[in-house]
Amino acid sequence: MSKKKNSYGKYIRVFWFVTGGLLFSIILLITLTAFGLFGDMPTFEELENPKSSLATEVYSADGVLIGKYYFQNRSESSFEEIPASLKNALIATEDIRFYDHSGIDYWGTVGGIVSTLLGDKRGASTISQQLALNLFSSREKNPWKRMTQKLQEWIIAVKLERRYTKEEIINLYFNTVAFSDNSFGIKSASRTYFSKDPDSLNVDEAAVLVGMLKGNTIYNPRRNPKRSMERRNTVLDQMEKYHFISKAQLDSAKKYPIKLNYQSPDHNEGVATYFREHLRQDLLKWCKENKKSNGENYNLYKDGLKVFTTINYKMQVYAEAAVQKHMADLQKQFYQSYKGSSPWGKDDKFINDAMKQCERYIRMRQQKISVDSIVKSFHIPQAMTVFSYRGDVDTVMTPFDSIKYYKYFLHTGFMVNNPHTGEIVSWVGGINHHYFKYDHVNIHAKRQVGSTIKPILYTTAIENGYSPCFEVPNVKVVFENFNNWSPDNSDNKYGGIYTLYKGLAMSVNCISAYLMKQIGPQPMIDMAHRMGIESKMDPYPSLCLGVPDISVFEMVGAYSTFTNKGVYNKPYYLQRICDSRGNVLQEFTTKKTEVINEGVAYVMVRMLENVVNAGTGQRLRGKYGITGAVGGKTGTTQNNTDGWFMSITPQLTGGVWVGGDDRIIRFRSIFYGQGASMALPVWGYFLRSVYADKTLGISPDATFEAPATGIGIETDCDKYKQHGEDKKHVIFGEQYN
Repeated sequence: MSKKKNSYGKYIRVFWFVTGGLLFSIILLITLTAFGLFGDMPTFEELENPKSSLATEVYSADGVLIGKYYFQNRSESSFEEIPASLKNALIATEDIRFYDHSGIDYWGTVGGIVSTLLGDKRGASTISQQLALNLFSSREKNPWKRMTQKLQEWIIAVKLERRYTKEEIINLYFNTVAFSDNSFGIKSASRTYFSKDPDSLNVDEAAVLVGMLKGNTIYNPRRNPKRSMERRNTVLDQMEKYHFISKAQLDSAKKYPIKLNYQSPDHNEGVATYFREHLRQDLLKWCKENKKSNGENYNLYKDGLKVFTTINYKMQVYAEAAVQKHMADLQKQFYQSYKGSSPWGKDDKFINDAMKQCERYIRMRQQKISVDSIVKSFHIPQAMTVFSYRGDVDTVMTPFDSIKYYKYFLHTGFMVNNPHTGEIVSWVGGINHHYFKYDHVNIHAKRQVGSTIKPILYTTAIENGYSPCFEVPNVKVVFENFNNWSPDNSDNKYGGIYTLYKGLAMSVNCISAYLMKQIGPQPMIDMAHRMGIESKMDPYPSLCLGVPDISVFEMVGAYSTFTNKGVYNKPYYLQRICDSRGNVLQEFTTKKTEVINEGVAYVMVRMLENVVNAGTGQRLRGKYGITGAVGGKTGTTQNNTDGWFMSITPQLTGGVWVGGDDRIIRFRSIFYGQGASMALPVWGYFLRSVYADKTLGISPDATFEAPATGIGIETDCDKYKQHGEDKKHVIFGEQYN
């Protein structure tokens, strides 16, 4: 009997020794883990302020998110933005005892171990543990490292539970979890897949996104719609099982297919792609020049800045639609005009030169590959995807032929601003940012402006005493001091007497040459600079025909001076920059300069209206049906290389340029190659859409306001003649030669 007691006591001692040793080992292991033996643990400050890379968000003036800059496409959402359907779907699927545990679900852990031993591999991590993993580490693949990592997760999860409420933990979880298609956090995911914020998701959409947490690629609704639907239904079943939704709601939700409204986070897609890239460069510079409270520079891709621009979302959409509609039609006309030939002729020297400038050729030369081998590689057919107005086309062609293909395309720059504030409301830098990166709007993109410069010459004349009723003979003007240079009219027709009204309306070169001879280049250059044109302008008489290269950006600003009663507002596009919490870091305004008096500005408005009513811009009224107060000026450069249309309304100023990337790319005839055909239609389509949208408050009924104190210049030509004001005065005391 005593032997049995001794044996029993021995077993008891062994049991408690093993149990105690095991508990001691676990406590020791947890303690060592907490002190960082198996890797650094987050500090108290890091737990209080967990950091994730946050995308910088760009907003339009009317509050629409138009783009992001990021390493990870992540946006934060507040707890109030997360609907009950999302929270319930998450808890039902991932952690049904979430509100009952303190970070570790012991019963769930035991169940997970048992299921793993049985080969089920059912996860047992709580939401808090998953959050710990998302915030402070990435999942280890090595099983032994994963075991120590699991201990870290337990410790961090318990600490998180002490620092945060359950609601805050759910919010943090949804902000840190990764989805596919480069979307991080629930706000980015809901915008990517359903084009809405989380608080607008319905139950089945919430179930789709929560279902992706089990495997964001496997259950991606865009790539694997069948698997995604099966997983969605599993989530819905769980929600019904735990009474978050009724049986009727379950049956109803399961009937519907997944309806995506996919919005790619690709920087080359979405609205205002050219503008966003231009803005990105400015913001990178701003980040280098501005520091956070901790002394570090702001990081555009990680700090979650909120950038508010002047772009109007609706007008941007209308501008892009106008460009796409017109440029697709114009491209067809361009192809037809050459009928199998090419703008560069039969000699491929132009294409050979273009080949040597392309990235592939330069890269191969850097690799010391011979020129003959490189040229040979450019003539080997290969599969590629190319741009077309019908959509991307998969085809097979040689790289050499692809250069020819792309050189055929015409390009455009289109910008619109509010002349009274300088705010840029739309910016379209080209036809497709994915394939053509060059931005034709920004101030560094300069092209010859042609006759669109003439209103600046006329402004200089009006300011110096000329009336728009002043008459000039339509005869050739010779500039003796400039090698007897004598410009021709574009139609080679001469004779008759033209008022300045008619001379500008019909864009008669001889009338412009006459004014240039009277005024001289320098006063016109000075006027242009006062109106915001920074581009170089040489003091030669040919200036009056628009030989300088100037940007769309500058020209829109200059023309806005007419509408804004003689005051120049430099165009701008950035309103303010805020930090991730909405605190304003910097606000932006523009500079204002009084350029001409209100009377001169109003006379120019009247003259520009006459261009549209009775001159080269008439098709804006006829073909495009634009009514109300509108003025403008067409521009066509030599050999139809560039087509321009600048236009003003009481509320908007716009500028359109169209042409080839290379100046050899041009229409054969002026019929299609003039500004009225190449550029004006973009403005026509745009205005029609803007006027039709009453929510914008841009109305064809708006009028140009005459100065309250009078004009001071006779604009009624009948009265002008009655007064005998047919002066042919010389402005600077002697005629300019």
